[in-house]
Amino acid sequence: MSIIQMSDALANKIAAGEVVERPASVVKELVENSIDANSTWIKIDITEAGLQEIRITDNGDGMSEKDTDKAFLRHATSKIKSETDLFHVKTLGFRGEALASIASVSRLTIKTSQGDDAGTFLSLEGGKPLVKKKSDARKGTEITIKDLFFNTPARLKYMKSLHTELGHVTDLLNRMALSHPEIRFEATHNGKGLFKTSGTGDLLQVIAQIYGMNVAKKMLPIKHSTLDFSIEGYIAKPEITRASRAYVSTIINGRYIRNPALTQAILRGYHTLLPIGRSPIVILAIDMDPILVDVNVHPAKLEVRFSKDRELYSAIEQTIKTKFREITLIPEMEQKPKVKDKSIQHTLDFDKVFKEDNARNNEVAGSQQVIHDATPSFSERKSNVQPLDEQENTKEIFSQPINEMNEIKEMEAEPIKEEAENPRVPPMYPIGQLQGTYILAQNENGLYMIDQHAAQERIKYEFFKEKLGKPVNESQELLLPMTFEFSKQEAIFIEQYKEELEKVGLFFEQFGNQTYVIRSHPNWFPAGFEEEVIREMIEQIMNEEKVNVQSIREEAAILMSCKRSIKANHYLNEDDMLRLLEDLRKTTDPFTCPHGRPIIVHFSTYELEKMFKRIM
Repeated sequence: MSIIQMSDALANKIAAGEVVERPASVVKELVENSIDANSTWIKIDITEAGLQEIRITDNGDGMSEKDTDKAFLRHATSKIKSETDLFHVKTLGFRGEALASIASVSRLTIKTSQGDDAGTFLSLEGGKPLVKKKSDARKGTEITIKDLFFNTPARLKYMKSLHTELGHVTDLLNRMALSHPEIRFEATHNGKGLFKTSGTGDLLQVIAQIYGMNVAKKMLPIKHSTLDFSIEGYIAKPEITRASRAYVSTIINGRYIRNPALTQAILRGYHTLLPIGRSPIVILAIDMDPILVDVNVHPAKLEVRFSKDRELYSAIEQTIKTKFREITLIPEMEQKPKVKDKSIQHTLDFDKVFKEDNARNNEVAGSQQVIHDATPSFSERKSNVQPLDEQENTKEIFSQPINEMNEIKEMEAEPIKEEAENPRVPPMYPIGQLQGTYILAQNENGLYMIDQHAAQERIKYEFFKEKLGKPVNESQELLLPMTFEFSKQEAIFIEQYKEELEKVGLFFEQFGNQTYVIRSHPNWFPAGFEEEVIREMIEQIMNEEKVNVQSIREEAAILMSCKRSIKANHYLNEDDMLRLLEDLRKTTDPFTCPHGRPIIVHFSTYELEKMFKRIM
């Protein structure tokens, strides 16, 4: 075997395999170059999803004739001049591979000018220069890519359908627009309008243009700064969810990136507010010193590494949690418009939109009878309240009584205090029950439907979470040892993390190859759920390679709250319903159950009047 040095043409084709995965990859690299060139307007025209032609036109700085000649050489870049610069990257492109790689697998032409003299026209085929001449002096750059992968037909086999490839391009342009609302983007496909933003710098306006006005109206602004990070963006209310995490957009110093840990921090901020398997719409822009982020870890520059990552994740999680605790999260039931709105492609006056939306609920206030006037007062209604029949004795919660039980019982027996109630949830007065499952309640703002199981899940979850979060650090001996049979893989992890498990009070005694006996466990383990908690701990070790007691207690609290809450088709008397609503108002997050399902749905008086045509 002999070693040879590859030709530049072959090396460029190999590099193209990493950088130019599909048409969307070409669009990404070229648009990033336009952004780096200080463009305020970028036009993207594609034909046949980009496989036939891609044209990117901008009004950026342009290039001189000399720089145009160098631009298509491998590793030619204006961004990095020394090793130090690599750790202070402030631009989207910096490696000098993109243009050479794209040119090597396409027929490429470029027209560029700095605006003060005649520009330069250059054409290349398969990376080899063909024609060079003068061009017009319009400031900016126009690059046209034709017949992508014409000389690497094997790559074409891996292309998906035109619809799929077009979807990738559209998704990319969405991210670009969200990352740079100050730039006006225009895009066409086969000559028809595909995408357009106004470039006013208003991120909420871009959100409306991408996701629609109804979503934009339910986005909440967030902003937070530390010594190292500046966090700003919009998060959707928990009622707006999607099945994919692809709607979570994270932007670092103007660069859209993918970072699973960052996404997890965002999801933790929504803790128990999202239904299982659903994700929010989030656009989060983070600015930081470039020295704290390494963008040179992925061929397409989509993944990054952070310094001080734990501080960043914690700041994001707490910022989102704080925002949700400042507002009411009861979903409003709105009538759908009879005619579907067309795509919004013009300037939107958001101040006007939101003011009109808020004023709508007060439109009929002067002509309505106030429901509250005909309803007994809150203090009158609660005087005869009794605990729910389903409220179990707290002694049954744990295997044996512990020191905290008396305190728990005293807490449950205390009268409800008005100041302890959640100000984000108004007083609601029960008027009946639907199908033994939903409590119907009213106040001056309209009608409310409350899922009784979800409501009591939230109440019990917060109760159990508090108590399990502060257990006495002791273990209790079992009268009858528990026997577990694990898989070979589980047994390997148990042996590997045996010391960590013993530190949290769980002792595994081997009783055969894959069989273990447990003679004691921490006293915070809930009675009746010991096996589920232990197996959850082993599963966590296998997934995370650590024992996270806080997370296990969290799961135990969710498990107990679900198992011990009233179910559907359970009929309640009026006192039971009122007591449940009062207890719900005392919780920290009264809007969803621990699994993220909504607890309360609100029908405003305005919407009810419209349904019955009392308002036209």
